[in-house]
Amino acid sequence: MEYIGYFVIAIIVILIVVKLLAWPLKMLIKLIINGILGAILLFIVNIFGSYFGLQIGINIVTALIAGVLGVPGVIFLIIFKLFF
Repeated sequence: MEYIGYFVIAIIVILIVVKLLAWPLKMLIKLIINGILGAILLFIVNIFGSYFGLQIGINIVTALIAGVLGVPGVIFLIIFKLFF
């Protein structure tokens, strides 16, 4: 009977650890997906922006801004490029 209690406690601890480790993994996957979408958006802006004289360089800084912030980040980069 004592072993059943240990088994239940071990299962609960394992479930808690898995939940705690799954959260950062979800955040990492979300950040990677946003980064890819941000790079694609920057590429599209560069393609269509070349007709209007608008080019945003794709480098680490712009990729991080577009990746972390997503579409608002790309809009920020366009506005920043237009005014500065």
